[in-house]
Amino acid sequence: MSTIWLLVIAVSVLFSVVNGRMDEFTKAMFEAGKAAVEVSLYLVGIVSLWLGITKIMEDSGLMHKLSNFFTPAISALFKNIPKGHSSITAITLNLLANFLGIGNAATPLGIKAMEDLQTLNPKKDTVSFEMMLFIVINTASVQFIPFTVIGLLSNYGSSNPNKVFLPTFITTSIHATAAVIILYIFKRFYDRGK
Repeated sequence: MSTIWLLVIAVSVLFSVVNGRMDEFTKAMFEAGKAAVEVSLYLVGIVSLWLGITKIMEDSGLMHKLSNFFTPAISALFKNIPKGHSSITAITLNLLANFLGIGNAATPLGIKAMEDLQTLNPKKDTVSFEMMLFIVINTASVQFIPFTVIGLLSNYGSSNPNKVFLPTFITTSIHATAAVIILYIFKRFYDRGK
């Protein structure tokens, strides 16, 4: 990936020199760097806020109650995970964070879920089906309220940043459903081939 970026930068510098627009290129580089830092700081603020709220929810016991509420649905999807296993809670919290559109805050929960799922994996050097299922659902990331996107649109002056709400929910739901169906189809073919 670094080679691609180096190539893109080199071609950009070459074109700016050939076209006599080195001043504009330099100005654009500094403006892009400034914008990248501003967006990064803005995202750090959003993630910090939601990590704080998640920690408060966890300390107050609300997260455990939410996890218990969604446990039957998660257990129905992940049938080979024993009831009461810690991975169910980690998976539920990760999916809830994604559902609320705070995917960056969901990352530590996803890592914890994978670590917990690995404890159930009989073949430590191979990904289990439950791990694959979690990765597929997590990657599809069904979002009900895409807070990060709404925040970025608002930051860049969108007149109605909430317009992404319904399209995001519909498309992420379709992606997640299709991804799970495709995974089960591949599993069926794999199981037949054994």
